[in-house]
Amino acid sequence: MSDQPYLRLDNISKVYPLKEGTWIKTTAWLKAVNKVDLSIYKGETMGLVGESGCGKSTLGRIACGLEKPTQGDVTLAGEKIGSTTDLLKSRKIQMIFQDPFSSLNPRQKIGNIISEPLKIHKLGSKKEIKGRTLLLLEKVGLSSTHMPRYPHEFSGGQRQRIAIARAISLDPDMVVCDEPVSALDVSVQAQILKLLKKLQQDLDLSYLFISHDLSVVKYLCSRIAVMYLGELVEIAGKKELYNNPCHPYTTALLAAVPVPDPSIKSKTLLVRSEPPNPLNPPSGCTFHPRCPRKMEICSQKQPGWTSISSKQSVRCYLYE
Repeated sequence: MSDQPYLRLDNISKVYPLKEGTWIKTTAWLKAVNKVDLSIYKGETMGLVGESGCGKSTLGRIACGLEKPTQGDVTLAGEKIGSTTDLLKSRKIQMIFQDPFSSLNPRQKIGNIISEPLKIHKLGSKKEIKGRTLLLLEKVGLSSTHMPRYPHEFSGGQRQRIAIARAISLDPDMVVCDEPVSALDVSVQAQILKLLKKLQQDLDLSYLFISHDLSVVKYLCSRIAVMYLGELVEIAGKKELYNNPCHPYTTALLAAVPVPDPSIKSKTLLVRSEPPNPLNPPSGCTFHPRCPRKMEICSQKQPGWTSISSKQSVRCYLYE
């Protein structure tokens, strides 16, 4: 693994205006991502976990260039990206979307869907592009007979294989996977995860893997970042996070993972309330209204990062 991160997100924030009324006036501002710093190295799989609505997908879209950050810088392969357009022109980072049914154009045949990026970037003649498309189908476990078919003729797992083939068509170095198996059956999930692992080994890919399923993240990822209400609260290696979760929110997430053995009593850390309104986030540590271990200082100011070890850091006053 290189000493320099391949993808670096520095002080990334994203704010959306909420508009209402006849004159469409901005009535509030939603801070989806708040001052996030994250580095991903060549060849690794970084997991990004958290509750629904915490900003994971928004951060992934910013990393991939589909959203422009309100604040902060995106650095890819040592080059600072100045605008959304610059990053969209790059072939080095691609994205696999969560829903395999809405991410594919229903009016296009599969061969056209996979070959379209090659045509846009003018990567070969018609014959060469067709040959490349066939190879991509084989890489993801499909065949040439699938090329003239439309997306509605395929199952969810097959559609996600098609989406993966499209994502790797331009030989990227990094792929952002936005919950790529959450819409699939459990047996199909396992097949897609094995495929992603094999492609990573064969093509030397780096992944930013976004998920709310911590058992999936444990299987695939080497490092994990935990996100709550638009902010990162803990970053750790896989072993460190699962053996010694430090932030109370991380502990609660792990306690919520179902144990497939009724004789084993789960260690539940109770989180008694619903997530706060993101339009009016709490002061200090944003998790303190739900935290069973909160102290007086938690409501007063945001904690800084504390290094637990060389592979684990946390934002919590319990460790300062």
